[in-house]
Amino acid sequence: MDHVKKYNSIFIEVFDVEVTELNNDFTIDYKSNWDSIRHLSLIAALEDEFDMMLDTDDILEFNSYEKGKHLLAKYGIEL
Repeated sequence: MDHVKKYNSIFIEVFDVEVTELNNDFTIDYKSNWDSIRHLSLIAALEDEFDMMLDTDDILEFNSYEKGKHLLAKYGIEL
């Protein structure tokens, strides 16, 4: 499975959404169930899947589907 599919699968599982919902509009403000528990679940799943650790500042800045792509690129994971 390529990185984009893995990334999307994590969002689909954590937020219980369809792949068609994953776009630039998918943000912490857009999705009402993006709460602190789901946020930490998202971070943990990404760290496990991509075998990396996000810095605290990056975890706090991770507020959208698109921002997550940019943050992963910072760690050498291109989507």
